[in-house]
Amino acid sequence: MNEIAATLTEPTEYVQFWNDTLADKFDRFHHILMEGLSYHSRIPLEKLTVAPGSRILDVGCGWGDTAIQLAHKTGPEGFVLGVDCVEQFLTRARDEARKAGLENIRFITEDVERYPFDGRFDLCFSRFGMMFFENPVRAMKNIRRALRPGGELMFIVWRSSEYNPWLGMAKEVVLRFLPEPGEGARSCGPGPFSMANTEVVSQQLEIAGFQDVNFEQVDGPVTVGDSVQDAINFQLAIGPAGEVFREAGELAEQQRPEIEEALRQALTPYQDNAGQIVMPSSSWCITARNPENA
Repeated sequence: MNEIAATLTEPTEYVQFWNDTLADKFDRFHHILMEGLSYHSRIPLEKLTVAPGSRILDVGCGWGDTAIQLAHKTGPEGFVLGVDCVEQFLTRARDEARKAGLENIRFITEDVERYPFDGRFDLCFSRFGMMFFENPVRAMKNIRRALRPGGELMFIVWRSSEYNPWLGMAKEVVLRFLPEPGEGARSCGPGPFSMANTEVVSQQLEIAGFQDVNFEQVDGPVTVGDSVQDAINFQLAIGPAGEVFREAGELAEQQRPEIEEALRQALTPYQDNAGQIVMPSSSWCITARNPENA
C-alpha cells in the first residue's frame, strides 16, 4: 500500500475555502468537533466488525482519530488510508499516529471526488465528511471505485435540524439580527443537513452503483462548549449560525453584543453541573455495499 501517491490537482473553490478559512476555525474548536461530538462515531465503531488484515479508507478523516481507531481494529497486517482535503488537519493526524506507534496507516491530502482510486479497499468509512461534497454522486461513484467487489461503505451524517438543536437553534437566534447569506456567499459545500433525507441519499447511492442501502438512527448527547461562552464562540465561528455571522461582516460585529446575549439565553438551559453545554443530537449511520459483480 505504500505506493499510494498524492496527486492533488488544482483545488476547487470548496477545497480552497476549507483551507484558507475553515481550517483555523476547526482547529480552534478541536475539543468540540472531535471530543464533544464523538458519540456519533463511537457507537457505530463499537458495533463495527473488521476482519484482521482489512484495507480501510477513511474519507474526510480530519484529525485522524477514527482512522487511528480503524488501524487498531484491522491490526498490523491491515492498512488504513486517511484522506482529507485539509493538510493542516492531517499534520495533527500524522503526529497522533506516530504517538500511537502505528505503522499500518497513512494520510494524504486529496480531493476524494477526483482522486484516482483503484478498487483495493474492503471498507470505506466516513464521519461527517460525506455531507460537504460539491457533487455527492460523483464522490460516491469515486468511493465505489475505491472498493473491491462486495466492499462496504459506512458513513455518518446529521439528521435534519429539528433533531439537532445544537446546530439549528443558534442559526434561528442569529437570524433575528442578521440577514440570510446571499447567493454569492462562500461555502464549505452543501452543508451539515444535506444528507438528512433518506430517500434522496438512497437514490444518490443507487445512482452511484451501491446496493443494500441501510439507515440506522443514532441519538445521543453532544457537548458543544466547555462553558456558555465557549459554546457561543463555537456557534459564531462554525456551522449554520457561523456562516450567517461570517457573511454579515461588519454588521455582525456591530450586533455581536446583542447576538451573544440572545445566544446566552438560548444555551444556558443546556448547561450541566460541570458548566458544559450538553444538547441532544441525532445522526444517520448509513451503510451500503459495492456489488459483488462490480
